[in-house]
Amino acid sequence: MTGAQTYPVDDVKLERVRSLMAAEDLDVLVVRAPDNVVYLTNYWPMKGYAMAIFPRRGEATLVVLEPQEGEGLDQAWTSDVRPFRFYDPSDPRPPSARAMDKTIEVLRERGLTGRVGIELSQGSQSADRMFGEPTVFTMEYFTSLMDVANETVDAVPLLSRARITKTAQEIERMRMANEVAALALEATRKDIHPGMSTTQVGGIWEGHVHSIGTGYDNRVKMARGISLIWSGDGIQTFTPTKGEPVADNEPTLFEIWVCVDGYWNDLTKNMVFGELEPRYDRLLETLLAIFAEAIDYARPGATFGGLDELIRARIVEAGYLDPSHPVSHGVGARAHEPPWPHRAAVGKMEEGMVLAIEPGTYFSGGGGLRLEDNFLITADGAEQLCRYPDDFRS
Repeated sequence: MTGAQTYPVDDVKLERVRSLMAAEDLDVLVVRAPDNVVYLTNYWPMKGYAMAIFPRRGEATLVVLEPQEGEGLDQAWTSDVRPFRFYDPSDPRPPSARAMDKTIEVLRERGLTGRVGIELSQGSQSADRMFGEPTVFTMEYFTSLMDVANETVDAVPLLSRARITKTAQEIERMRMANEVAALALEATRKDIHPGMSTTQVGGIWEGHVHSIGTGYDNRVKMARGISLIWSGDGIQTFTPTKGEPVADNEPTLFEIWVCVDGYWNDLTKNMVFGELEPRYDRLLETLLAIFAEAIDYARPGATFGGLDELIRARIVEAGYLDPSHPVSHGVGARAHEPPWPHRAAVGKMEEGMVLAIEPGTYFSGGGGLRLEDNFLITADGAEQLCRYPDDFRS
């Protein structure tokens, strides 16, 4: 290994993956989605062109842009880091083509052209560190790998099974993401006031995440935050931050994500300036009770379908509208990943899973409220990972 590493090799995670590969007789995994690259190598790509070649036996290979070679050597859990040129004066193709050339070269060199797992059904992926321009897979990408391999297999189900329960190191990294979120919320609370626009609020919070989180605990290489902020009647799920003024006596809702070195959280936290209006006070009491019941339900052996049904039934029983969004999902190297608790879902909760739980309801014409945090499923029940309070009245 070269250079100081922020996180030691997570042997538990890597052996879990290799055990699943052995069960499916896979020789190697080839991945490009940034969340799978960070999961298998610890390297969070600057751009989405990086690729990881993860064999069932032997050391992984990381393929990176030439300017990131040193960074790859510093951060990755492998010393085999192969650079490719970002710009090549003799080659007008995009960088992804040269990444593929290098990957095929490695597969042939190492005799890893037998049964190859690739990301055939990657429905979504996390962002690379540049966030704003996610790369996508092309037909040429898949056909190039199919041409070099004796057989290609969809690796996404295997990786989903591996990722669905977290190792101790993954949980530690997610705790840091949640602590950065809490610190940024506390700093933001001091900086905002009624009448300020929600766009200003979002900018303040995201700035605090980056400034507090990058270098946090002398470990974090990079922290980024993404926010949707709504206030009062502007609260409407799955809409952009609109810029309405922060309301007096009504919630200002923070739908927020923090990514710390490739590991995410997904939270909804709230603030109020003044005394919460009676209709919101009643709604908050209702959602806090539903939240508590859902948290108590979430433990090893509990069904995913039961969690969805419980939350939705209690919201409707209280006289409110059933939310249009999912009320739970997995969190990890993506902000939204398996498992997907749904009333039709099969499967049960297991120790080591991390779930976002998010009961909410919204008023016709605007306004509403949601509570959301991330919960580690332990032998004793669900442990909340973010300390920022859900009862925001005090």
